[in-house]
Order: sequence, then structure tokens, then C-alpha cells
Amino acid sequence: MSTKDYLEKDYYKVLGVSKSASQDEIKKSYRKLARKYHPDANKGDVDSEERFKEVSEAYDVLSDEKRRKEYDAMRAMPGGFRGQQGGGFGFDLGDLFGQTGTSGAGGAGERIGDIFGGLFNRGGATGGRTTGARRARRGADVETEVTLSFGRSMNGVTVPIKLTSEAACPTCRGTGAKAGTVPRVCPNCEGTGHETRNLGSFGFQEPCRECRGRGLVVDDPCTTCHGSGRATGTRTIQARIPAGVADGQKIRLKGKGAPGENGGPAGDLYVNIKVLPHRAFGRSGDNLTLTVPVTFPEAALGAEIKVPTFQGQPVTLRLPEGTPNGRTLRVKGRGAPRRDGTKGDLLVTIDVQVPQKLDDTTREALERMRAAGDGDDLRGELLQQAREE
Repeated sequence: MSTKDYLEKDYYKVLGVSKSASQDEIKKSYRKLARKYHPDANKGDVDSEERFKEVSEAYDVLSDEKRRKEYDAMRAMPGGFRGQQGGGFGFDLGDLFGQTGTSGAGGAGERIGDIFGGLFNRGGATGGRTTGARRARRGADVETEVTLSFGRSMNGVTVPIKLTSEAACPTCRGTGAKAGTVPRVCPNCEGTGHETRNLGSFGFQEPCRECRGRGLVVDDPCTTCHGSGRATGTRTIQARIPAGVADGQKIRLKGKGAPGENGGPAGDLYVNIKVLPHRAFGRSGDNLTLTVPVTFPEAALGAEIKVPTFQGQPVTLRLPEGTPNGRTLRVKGRGAPRRDGTKGDLLVTIDVQVPQKLDDTTREALERMRAAGDGDDLRGELLQQAREE
């Protein structure tokens, strides 16, 4: 347990008891909450699992008279945790921890708590009681990629994802010891997982060299994990991809990463989305895009044309007279789904088609049109601009 826990966590509130509660009241409340939030009674409920761990941690402290007194004393100190000599640091370490982010086990906040715990030879952040082997560690985050068709990305889909990550060794169940044997407490660190290097009146903690921070020594290692207590396992999870997901988007699935150690929470799973292109539709943000060919008479004279929508009925779009090539028209609410349940728009770009072959009637009509516009100098201004230096 880190100094940050003592400073910030209200274990009485977690158990729903007063600060003057008796041990019987604490035990009764713990048993009630443990039954309510136990993982076996809440299969797959991450929030209940986290609540169960909080309740267990609170009971672990408050059920022990010595640890409870230490907890109460530290929280009662003015200005937060202070040094044991000469009135302390003169600043609140609680503020320092609050400004230091943690990202699972071994986070900066936890390391700072360990260092300051060791400065006063308190047995470190663990208070000399919680061993390195029992310290909960958050599982690692895992990243993977999923490729979807355009349609599945628009509609949302549940996909199976096969993950390979480290977890407790299934043979020894995380102990690291061969079947029929058990690890022994490290004689060097006495199970704490760390040793203190004294520098005069101060002491700095570092991982125990004998057990490498585990607090336990394995004499007869497991043949599967070779004493590490960890093994690579494969599992398949069902991941829900929301409707409207875009190419290149990253989705975070909380608690679906690598399992934690010693009761620690699992890491997160980050899914990188790759969307295959559609033959007709494109995408721009929440809008879908579509290029529609029109004839020259339709563009020049104006027309009503039918255009397709994605997985919906065609809509009629009115072309104004004199619509130029490349103009984009908007169809409201026919785009990609948004998180709030609304949809983007469909952006239709006009592509005026020039006929490759002309019959006599069409040719004569175009000749008359060209003759009528002989007086117009469409490129005169462009030529003038090109002469400018």
C-alpha cells in the first residue's frame, strides 16, 4: 500500500462505517459488501470487481489494530503526511501525488510514495506489512487491429478478437513453484520485496536482489514458467464496435487487456480500426460522399435526378439550371451515424459527362449553340493574367 492510499482513500467510507466503529461492525459490513460485489456473483462486471477490491483493501487495513492506528494517525496529521523530524517538509505530499499521474502498477505516483516511505525507514510504502509478492499490479495495455467492411463500420458489429498476453501460469497458478511445493519467504528482504539502503539518517528502498522484488524465493521452479509465475496465454473476447466507426479510429475497451497480478485490475484493450473502401461511397468526417454523373443538358437546363443513399432508398435531387461541373449538393441526414444517434449528411458531387459520340441531330444542335456564343471570350481574362509578371 502506498503513502498515497493513506492520504486519499477513506476506508471508513468504503465500508460504510463510522471512524469509531468496532471490529465487529467493520467485519459485519465487510462481509455484507463482499457477498454483494464478489466476482463470482457478478460475472464479467468490471465495476463490481473494482468495488470488491476496494472493500477488501479497506478491510485489510481497518481489521488490523496496528495498521488502523497508523492509518488514523497519518490522516489526522495537519497538512497531510509530514516528516518525523522538525515539523516535516513544509508542503503537502498529497498535492504532489495528486499532480503525479499513474498508469497502472509502477506508476510515477506509486514510485514517489515508495521513495518517501523509505526516507523515514517506515518499511516503505507497504508499512512493512504488505509483501512484494502480494502487491497488486495492473495488467498491461494491449493493442490490436480489426479490419471491417464499409457496411459493418457503418452499422456496428461484434467481432471476436484473439489475444495473446501474459497471465498467471496455469500450471502453478502464479506461485512459480513446482506442483507439490511452495515458495518460501525471501530471507534477505523477509518477504517485503525490497531492501533499504541506509545513507546516514535516511534510507532509500530498492528491489530485493535475491527475489527480484517478489518477496518469495522458489527452490523448485515450475517447469512451465520456470519460476516466474507468469505464462503466455491465448484467449478470445467479443468486442463491440460501435456504428459509424471511421478508418484509423482507435477504440478503448476498459479492462479487456492483460490480466493483473495478485488481484490487480486488468489493463485496457486498444483496437485500431481499418475500414475497407466502398465502390461508390466515400467518407469525410461524419458525412458520406458520392459522385454522380449527369448529362450536359441536365446540368445546363436543370433537372431532377435520383441518387442512391447508403443502405436506403434513392432520393430525388433537384439540379438548378446552369449547374457547373464539380458542384457539391447536400442531402441532410443520410451520412454516417454519430454517438448521439443523429447522422451526418450525404455530399453529392456533380460530374458533367461529355459525350464521346454524337449523332447528326446532336451535332447540329451543338453547332448552333457554339455559333450563338462566338462573341463570348471566355479565356480572354485568363490570357491577360498570364502575361502579368
